[in-house]
Amino acid sequence: MKAKQLRELSKEELGSKLAETDRELFNLRVRKASGQVEQPLRLRTLRRDIARIKTLMNPGKQA
Repeated sequence: MKAKQLRELSKEELGSKLAETDRELFNLRVRKASGQVEQPLRLRTLRRDIARIKTLMNPGKQA
């Protein structure tokens, strides 16, 4: 998900999106361990999405 799209979400929506993405990453890691992952690049994408969301949730200085 693009950062521009994430900036339009409220704090509550960001929190739920973070939980959803975290759950998806966990499930993908489990499938990877058992050798059933179809899209290995999705792991990187999810990790980056989580980082973007956490950056926007940070109450410090934002761009």
